[in-house]
Amino acid sequence: MSDLVAGIDLGGTKLLGLAVDVATGEVVASGRVPTPTGATAVVEAIVGLGEHLRGEVADAGHRIGAVGLGAPGLVDRSGTLRYGPNVPGIVDLPLAAVLADRLGVPAAVDNDATCAAWAEHELGAARGANHSITITLGTGIGAGITVKGEVLRGAHGFAGEPGHMVVDPSGPRCPCGRRGCWERFASGSGLGWLAREAAHAGEADGVVARAGGDPEAVRGEHVTSAAAAGDPGARIVMDRFAWWVALGVANLVNVLDSEVVVLGGGLVEAGPLLLDPVNRAYGELVMGADHRDPVPIVAAQLGERAGAWGAALLAAART
Repeated sequence: MSDLVAGIDLGGTKLLGLAVDVATGEVVASGRVPTPTGATAVVEAIVGLGEHLRGEVADAGHRIGAVGLGAPGLVDRSGTLRYGPNVPGIVDLPLAAVLADRLGVPAAVDNDATCAAWAEHELGAARGANHSITITLGTGIGAGITVKGEVLRGAHGFAGEPGHMVVDPSGPRCPCGRRGCWERFASGSGLGWLAREAAHAGEADGVVARAGGDPEAVRGEHVTSAAAAGDPGARIVMDRFAWWVALGVANLVNVLDSEVVVLGGGLVEAGPLLLDPVNRAYGELVMGADHRDPVPIVAAQLGERAGAWGAALLAAART
């Protein structure tokens, strides 16, 4: 019987779990459940998913030797989720200690985007880069940073929250309580907001049609599908959205001087419709573009499994 590592990614809408053989890169089992509301329900869902993976691998002659969890928000070095604006009702929850007790194996907990960044660094689009930024464009924006081939965690474990850089102090209110955070413009919900603004201005009729004719029903997926079909209004909205994405990327590169920027999350499935205008706008926004080495902005390679894979890799390294 061989030991595997379970990696679980706690997202705003779903929990995704993998049981992996870190040495071979094999995924032995997987599972997903909707993300419930409230600390108690979330813990029970994580534990239940861990038990599901344990049962699945036992049938194949394996056992789970450790578990890693990626959680959105401020996760300190003890594995406590201090604050997560996109997971309401969870504050100061000692997830690592709770999971170790409930599942009976060593547990490690880190920020979800940090986990995704480490997976892309080890297995995906940032492989071979010592200095990288991986940005996840989802309900909000998360990021993980590597410096000299190691994860940058900061003094308290909270490094990598650029979604809450304020880029417009008079902008829309963010779930964190402030106004104008980068993720209000450059996340999936930000794309929807930009599209609704365009719809009310009469600039996105094709997008509104895909939303059933109601401008307030417009969401990001309506924009990406209309843009893929060649709708000119949707393409304009995508270009505006890409500018906001590029603004944050340029700010990060100005500070960190990374080799590569990896964009992940569901929005990246738009492919060149997003990546091409982001790369163009980045060249106009980063300081001294003509006097510095180019920094490619590329799509993540591991898809929705990046966070769970990274959680497993980090757990294996720490336990």
